[in-house]
Amino acid sequence: MKTILLIDDDPATLEVINECLRHHFRTRIATRGKKGMQLAQMSPAPDLVLLDLELPDMNGYQICSALKRDPDTADIPVIFLSSHSDIADITRGLELGAVDYVPKPVAPPILLARVRTQLRLREAQIHLADRNLHLESLVRERTRDLEARTLDLQRNQELTIVALGAIAETRDNETGNHIRRTRAYVRTLIEYLLLQPAQRDRMPPEEWALIAKCAPLHDIGKVGIPDQILLKQGPLDASEFAIMKQHTTLGRDALRAAELRVDAHDPFLRIASEIVYSHHERWDGTGYPQGLYGEAIPLAARLMAIADVYDALISKRVYKPAFPHAKAVEIITEGRGRHFDPLLVDCFLVCAETFNEIAVLHSDTPSPKENA
Repeated sequence: MKTILLIDDDPATLEVINECLRHHFRTRIATRGKKGMQLAQMSPAPDLVLLDLELPDMNGYQICSALKRDPDTADIPVIFLSSHSDIADITRGLELGAVDYVPKPVAPPILLARVRTQLRLREAQIHLADRNLHLESLVRERTRDLEARTLDLQRNQELTIVALGAIAETRDNETGNHIRRTRAYVRTLIEYLLLQPAQRDRMPPEEWALIAKCAPLHDIGKVGIPDQILLKQGPLDASEFAIMKQHTTLGRDALRAAELRVDAHDPFLRIASEIVYSHHERWDGTGYPQGLYGEAIPLAARLMAIADVYDALISKRVYKPAFPHAKAVEIITEGRGRHFDPLLVDCFLVCAETFNEIAVLHSDTPSPKENA
């Protein structure tokens, strides 16, 4: 059961809050700031603090600042309680690290809902941090395996892709044939892009080949996303989507950790990082995680974006049916110059039927049928 620390000197408010929370949580109560800080240090630490702005010995800002400075209490969510609704006061509290503000007199249903929301967010953050550590550990383990081998660099790269792709496959039930299809889509797009002589000199031939080889790693960061978000049977809310978007950063950081571990600075890890970190960027600058615009988005990520979106469109998801091939082509065409690089959309339109053939060949259904 979660523990809530109440720091308030008003008996009436404490009675209302305690009655509201005691059926759902353990509560600790302090009527002075110093006592409240002592209770915050007790083990186990409280999961959330409800803090009045005005106390006899200290004000809420001082207490919040002290809690956030102390490493043992810095991560505990703080919700301010106050009869004042001045915007400047509220803003000051949030800038000090508070997560929310509840006005007095307290409305029990609203307080309970906000407490539950912050506890869920805190739980997700802890889970996400644990997943990130686990992901880094897995990458280090596989990197050690690679260091022990005497194979050439090309073989090492293939083994890394297989190892990391396998990790993703154990976490996300959409990554099995999705990995095979998107790799083939990217390879096809590159083949048609290189029919234009001006494109061939953008990078050495071996780096063009690496883009398709690295494509299976694009969602490796989802290993670090909590199950309740990654496998949710329905649309994500705003806070859940914010956590989901972190898979790009988690994946990029894991690859950087691997690069530092082996002290290697080669195109393989660079291109893999570009794909993992930037495949959700949009040509018009409205994507994530950086909001990159146009050619500031790495080319490998722009190629991956078309492959990933096409496959998402033709695949059944918990929040949507599978679209037919023709509808997917229409949607990608509409995204030309907004979501996608116009040149790459033009290449896609030339080879769209090849995309459909790949989708049929590596269908998720036992007896694939044409998706057109």
